[in-house]
Amino acid sequence: MRVFAFLFLSFLSAGLCPAAEKAAFIQLSDLATGRVILSQLSTTEELITLTWNNSQFSLKVTEVYIVREGFIEQTAVTFHDPEGKEPPLIKPEEIGDFYHTGGPFRAEGISRRFKKVIFRIGDFGNPILKIAERSINLKKEVGFGGAVVIEILDGY
Repeated sequence: MRVFAFLFLSFLSAGLCPAAEKAAFIQLSDLATGRVILSQLSTTEELITLTWNNSQFSLKVTEVYIVREGFIEQTAVTFHDPEGKEPPLIKPEEIGDFYHTGGPFRAEGISRRFKKVIFRIGDFGNPILKIAERSINLKKEVGFGGAVVIEILDGY
């Protein structure tokens, strides 16, 4: 029995067993005060979604991130069409231009990796960050003009 327990623990520590799921420690905090808003262990491949309203172009925006081991990866951005139509698909490298020129679009297959992302809070944006099943209203947490930091912590 001891041999089985030793082998099982060896497989777990080597990551060879399905029970040894990869994880990352995520922390969300107020940039100005350092107050921790959320601190949790998340599995890799878990989705993080930020929705907000672009006040300049009056479009709803959805940004999608995936938790990876050691970083957060932005994978998609959509500036939704106000009429509900499917926004045109653009190339990931065109995102910068479309963020500044306005109009609906969607970009998929993005691979932008971050250890830390800072979300600045505007007056009309109503940013909601969803991690797993938890939704966090960033404006309620830090107020207009505040900033929220989401980061992957090492050595959890």
